[in-house]
Amino acid sequence: MSLAVVYSRAQLGIAAPLVTVEVHLGNGLPSLSIVGLPETAVKESKDRVRGALLNSQFEFPARRITINLAPADLPKDGGRFDLPIALGILVASGQIAQTHVADYEFIGELALSGDLRAITGALPAGMAAAKAQRRLIVPVDNFAEAALIAQQQALGAKHLLEVARHLNDQGPLQNLTTVTASAGEQTLPDLADVRGQLQARRALEISAAGGHSLLFAGPPGTGKSLLASRLPGILPPMTDDEALEAAAIASISMQGFKLAHWRQRPFRTPHHTASAVALVGGGSSPRPGEISLAHQGVLFLDELPEFDRRVLEVLREPLESGQITISRAARQAEFPARFQLVAAMNPCPCGYLGDQAGRCRCTSEQVQRYRQRISGPLLDRIDLHVDVPRLPPQDLQGPPGESSAAVRERVILTRERQLTRQDICNARLYGVAMDRHCHLRPPEQQLLRQAMERLRLSARAYHRVLRVARTIADLDHSTHIEAPHLGEALGYRNLDRPLV
Repeated sequence: MSLAVVYSRAQLGIAAPLVTVEVHLGNGLPSLSIVGLPETAVKESKDRVRGALLNSQFEFPARRITINLAPADLPKDGGRFDLPIALGILVASGQIAQTHVADYEFIGELALSGDLRAITGALPAGMAAAKAQRRLIVPVDNFAEAALIAQQQALGAKHLLEVARHLNDQGPLQNLTTVTASAGEQTLPDLADVRGQLQARRALEISAAGGHSLLFAGPPGTGKSLLASRLPGILPPMTDDEALEAAAIASISMQGFKLAHWRQRPFRTPHHTASAVALVGGGSSPRPGEISLAHQGVLFLDELPEFDRRVLEVLREPLESGQITISRAARQAEFPARFQLVAAMNPCPCGYLGDQAGRCRCTSEQVQRYRQRISGPLLDRIDLHVDVPRLPPQDLQGPPGESSAAVRERVILTRERQLTRQDICNARLYGVAMDRHCHLRPPEQQLLRQAMERLRLSARAYHRVLRVARTIADLDHSTHIEAPHLGEALGYRNLDRPLV
């Protein structure tokens, strides 16, 4: 047989489109050419494949070899096509039967020795292969993630010879059924470590219960970062779909997916020197940025005003839409970015404005310039603005606060109440659903109207106050939004007030 067809998967965002590897052996001078829009790493695979076949004691055909990666208009990159190309040559030269590969898909990079090396994006490929009802053979280092979705369809191999023996019915590959989709061992920081700061703890609970964004403002050393790091420990557990989405993004990133992180909500803390591309993703071959790596988890931006203003502005759209689209001349990729934003900042350049120590010497103009590093439209999109003041020594020496486990129980019950009522968390209420579930009675309408006029709230801030009030009412087991709920929600708009 001089023509072989082998199935593989490309990587396009978090999708894994099918790639059909067609190998033809023709007459003419010995050569090997690859067509189908291959990038440099794919073009170089011909040398890796030749070395792997020869060092594995296979015959490398001395014929004109043409390899087509279809569809031709889909860019192909990386070493993931080495294994299917090698198998296609073996099938076309009669060393493996075509019928033996029809029910499989293959991804993997080959070493010159024939060993299989790990690639990125094995989990999306496993999901796509399972949907196509074909078994997926991957390098053994990728088996854990591929098997999360395709436990019975995924097979792991260490060497090209193992794959060939399996396809020739000379020795089946081992199905590593010890991989389980259970949560990895995790020891998250406990909220009990936070002494005092009752308002900040309350805001953290509201944020977790409704999925709201949060900004802590206060002098240095008052516990802003400590509080933010406790948020993952009180968030509800991830659903299967949420866990798979988060794992798929990790799988295509440079860090890769780790089984120990399965079902753990991401907590990303980029440094304030991060670029816009690092934050939202990009590159000639689009990769996910921090906002996508934080999908279904928390993005914590410490020292918020120290970030470049243009970098922060790229957060505005994904905060509303929950996704980011990266467009390049050759391709376009979409990544989910449904994250909870938690930020921390000092109240002024020196950090001590309003501090009991009275050390601040910043002028009102300096404070104004400092806070204007955060644009009004971005600040408007943050639901809760919370002051974190310096505590007196007696509060620091007091008993531990309430544990994360106790707070998490309330958060889970509140989130379940929201999902039962409207299928989404309160932070994602829009349009008709918001009118229905955040309806105010006349006294509360009058209260909110007065607050809008006094604080000069925008329409966006108005709706965010309503969503926060709905979450506070849910925590209070209240069907309606009452005046106390609305008053507390308005109290979390501190930065909408005059700066000094």
